[in-house]
Amino acid sequence: MSTLRVAVAQIVSGADPEENLELVASQTAAAAESGAQLVVFPEATMRRFGLPLAEIAEPVDGPWAKQLREIAEHHRLVVVAGMFSPSTDGRVKNTLRAVGPGIDAHYHKIHLFDAFGFHESDTVAPGAAPAVITVGGATVGLTLCYDVRFPSLYIRLAELGARVICVAASWGAGPGKIEQWQLLTRARALDCTSYVVAAAQADPGAAGIPVDGRAPTGVGYSAVISPRGEVLQSLGAEPGLLVADLDLDTVEQTRAAIPVLANRRI
Repeated sequence: MSTLRVAVAQIVSGADPEENLELVASQTAAAAESGAQLVVFPEATMRRFGLPLAEIAEPVDGPWAKQLREIAEHHRLVVVAGMFSPSTDGRVKNTLRAVGPGIDAHYHKIHLFDAFGFHESDTVAPGAAPAVITVGGATVGLTLCYDVRFPSLYIRLAELGARVICVAASWGAGPGKIEQWQLLTRARALDCTSYVVAAAQADPGAAGIPVDGRAPTGVGYSAVISPRGEVLQSLGAEPGLLVADLDLDTVEQTRAAIPVLANRRI
């Protein structure tokens, strides 16, 4: 049996990128102590939404990402975390950075959250290409938040070999939004018959942290979902860390039993 141990760090990002890195360091240490090979942090780990982003954006090889790499290499595991990098048009790119032993990759969010009265594209430029990394012999896809509403990206990642797909999110609150998050993450696992590792920002209110405005600052409910759409482990609204062992053979078994990728006609 081939197994990948993953951790999901559900945090509440603040305004200060350095303080947020301290959160990353402490949660990565806990993940390493549990034996995790991969720890996934939410979208906007670098700075929460609802604050200026261009002033803190850095290149994917800049100081913030360098410190992220140092944390990952110190603990000898792969860290995936949301940051913001500059765009050539004055906006930023919503970036998922993946670093660690043998890993140096990034993904720029393709689908921007222009919905529910929030206009991410006002300040964020879209990415154009999917991205995968390899951890513990498994191909792992990288996605961000609103991407989870677009099945074609998840199917494309599966075509690129992904048996595990991470979705790092800062999900917006509102009526039915938690249920939508839970439904969409399970649906994407079924679409591509891959594990989905869903890392969300915790609900600031549940953590006792006041946040004003309509920006999507998180609802929590991170989860690890099987290729059959089963919720293997999940968190509530509060900050927390979950650890799960992914039996990678289950992906092949599921794809043999439910060959939606092979049966697809369009």
